[in-house]
Parts: sequence; C-alpha cells; structure tokens
Amino acid sequence: MKRLILAALVLAIAPATFAQLYKYTDKDGKTVYSDTPPANVDSKQIRVQTAPPTPTDAPPKAATTAAKDKDSDKARKEKSDAGKKAEDEARRKADNAERCANARENLRVAESDRRQTRLNSKGEVEYLDEQGIEANRAARRADVERACKES
Repeated sequence: MKRLILAALVLAIAPATFAQLYKYTDKDGKTVYSDTPPANVDSKQIRVQTAPPTPTDAPPKAATTAAKDKDSDKARKEKSDAGKKAEDEARRKADNAERCANARENLRVAESDRRQTRLNSKGEVEYLDEQGIEANRAARRADVERACKES
C-alpha cells in the first residue's frame, strides 16, 4: 500500500520537475526557444529538467567555498602569528632573565672581598683602590636594577 502511494506521488510530481521548451525557426531563419508553442510554425518540444529553486539571498556555492577558504587561511595566519608572537615573548623573557642573572653575578663578584682589577687603555691590568671599588659596586647595582626590572 505504501509503495502504491509513493509511486502515485512520484508520478504526480514528475511532470512539475520538467519544464516544457519549444524550439523552432522563425521567418528570418533564426532559431528561437520559447516556453509556449508558436502558432502556424512547426516546432519541436524539448524537455529540460529544472534545477531546484535556490534562496535568492544565499550566495553561490563557489563563493561560499571561497569565503570559507579565505576565512580558514586568515585563521591559520592569525594562529601562526600568535605562535610567533608567543615564541618572541618567551625568547625576550629568557634573554631578560639571563641578563638579570649575569648582572647579579657581576654584583656578587664586585661585593666580594676579592681584589678587584680593570684593564686600562693600554690593555694592562690595574688594581682598584677603595674609591674605584665603590664606583664599580655602584655601577653593578645599577646594572642589576636595570636588567632585573625589565624581566
């Protein structure tokens, strides 16, 4: 019973899915296509299957696919840029931490009881006096402040 109803429904809808088109040649010899049969002219009926109606506000499928591709490329690029930015930030923090550690080590050496030296303009080693030692320690403290503040 269900098959009979389904078959009747298909047969009832089938003619509606095909549009009737007529092809004929007019008095000037041009081929004309029309949806109504011409009067007093020999015409040939052509059956054309019509496409299902599409919403007028929906974009064509190709445009939608292109937009999706463009959006996915944009998202991929943003993700890549975010990854690069994160890597750069991590590298910057690591460099700052290393700079801070080096500055602290230099301050530790400057504040130790070791005898302190420096190279003069001729490249010779000179021993620092009390005033030079204090100046060196002050410079190392400033280096620590500057290097460790950034990290």
